[in-house]
Amino acid sequence: ELSSTLQEMEVEVLDTRMCNNSRFWNGEIAPTMICFQGRHRGSAPTKVRSRGDSGSPLVCGKRAAVAGVMSFSSKKATDPFKPPVATSAVKHKKWIRKTLR
Repeated sequence: ELSSTLQEMEVEVLDTRMCNNSRFWNGEIAPTMICFQGRHRGSAPTKVRSRGDSGSPLVCGKRAAVAGVMSFSSKKATDPFKPPVATSAVKHKKWIRKTLR
């Protein structure tokens, strides 16, 4: 069931090389993507919620700057070998600024 309350989860960014390992996303993660996992073992958006999470911000820092936008996750959201992936806002900064003008 979708929540009507804003949800938040602390995550850790994973090394892109590890995410592209044959045991994980097997080369599907581009340099413009951010692989991450919940800080607490097994924490992840639920399968139902993860579908609705696309487009959600991935924020960092005390001033909550947007670092990325939730893109996709595996069908089984808690699969440790298929961590969720966001599109990097930082890597697209020039395009975002140009588009917003």
